[in-house]
Amino acid sequence: MALVSRPRAPLWLGRLSRRLCAQLRACAGTMARPRRFTVELPDCSLTHFILGDPADHPDARLTALLGPPGRSYALCVPLVPGRGCGPRVQAARRHQRLLQQLRQGPLQRCQLSKLLGYGPSDQAGAIQHGFLLRDPSDHPDTRRALLQLMASCQEAVQPQLAEFQADSQGLLWQRLWELRGEGEVQVDCACVLQAPEPHLHPLLPDLLNSVVFQDRDAARAVLEECTSFIPEARAVLALVDECPKEIQKGKFQVIAIEGLDATGKTTVTQSVSESLSAVLLQSPPPCISQWRKIFDDEPTIIRRAFYSLGNYLVASEIAKESAKSPVIVDRYWHSTAAYAIATEVSGGLSFLPPAHHPVYQWPGDLLKPDLVLLLTVNPEERARRLLGRGLEKTKEEAELEANNVFRQKVEMTYQRMENPSCHLVDASASRERVLQTVLQLIQRAGH
Repeated sequence: MALVSRPRAPLWLGRLSRRLCAQLRACAGTMARPRRFTVELPDCSLTHFILGDPADHPDARLTALLGPPGRSYALCVPLVPGRGCGPRVQAARRHQRLLQQLRQGPLQRCQLSKLLGYGPSDQAGAIQHGFLLRDPSDHPDTRRALLQLMASCQEAVQPQLAEFQADSQGLLWQRLWELRGEGEVQVDCACVLQAPEPHLHPLLPDLLNSVVFQDRDAARAVLEECTSFIPEARAVLALVDECPKEIQKGKFQVIAIEGLDATGKTTVTQSVSESLSAVLLQSPPPCISQWRKIFDDEPTIIRRAFYSLGNYLVASEIAKESAKSPVIVDRYWHSTAAYAIATEVSGGLSFLPPAHHPVYQWPGDLLKPDLVLLLTVNPEERARRLLGRGLEKTKEEAELEANNVFRQKVEMTYQRMENPSCHLVDASASRERVLQTVLQLIQRAGH
């Protein structure tokens, strides 16, 4: 497909006339509804902007962020209209493929940031996930590569490409492009304005049943959408369908032990199970853990559905074993939800869902443990323990080591879990001291 070549930004800006500015303003006024955007900056802060009328006092900080001397672009993945979770799954996979493409070729020169597009309402499903690309050198190959990327898209719904340009009056505009026929066509333009920070992170209405699932059926529906391209999804579903939906815990205690890597979780769970003559289970269970690597390479919605269903498989085992002896569970629902929330919610600690948000509540149809213990160690001790372990890590576990803010978000999310909440255990002490503390907590909570 032939692409229409355009002059580089400085030449174009130098020839921009007042008449064109007026045309852009008129175009902005014809927008069906305003769109709001949130961008995650390198320091984990968020900036918000809205598309509107230039009379609304544009902010020079946005021009500095998105305008010259470099040039910025935005790529969003729109949701295909449809019922159920199918559109979410499709959009998540398109978003992941787009990320992989943006990390190749001339686009590697761009600074990449998370971008969320959302409407004025707080309705779930209104979010568009995407990326903001900042090319500090404003290289002509960047724009060309983005258009080629759009042209290579085989799906019916293409990513939306927006280009940010400042005019001679210092106003910042977003020009939206689509590929039609033999070249690109501008389909929209609007002035970029600073927007006030929303009361809550705009992603929060989308968290439930997209990365944190309220029941087994919601997680199952996601994996059902994956059976055509992940054969193992059908095997997971078959195992889940063998488990009865109505189960009850036995008369013996069920203790879930949570914690980040290198907090001593494996050692503690084994020691406690030996001390109490308890059955030791883990989530995901061995019957599906062989497929972890496959699902870890998928987008968050698919990955978390897999781990959520793993919890229901473990719950079935808990119901059987707790009728005969105490049960210790190495990770359970809390870790599934904590990693999902910390991964999906952009920005730092302050942008997490507030305490008592529904996303922190235990699913109503999942067997609940009697006690949840969260092992913690200080960052320095944890880093020391990680040295030389050489164990294979999931994407989130690798991120814990590289990103201090992500680790803090996971820890804070754990601490906000409710019904049941986590009892914190300082695991920095000796193995014997930690074991003693854990056994005392179990004894206090026991029957």
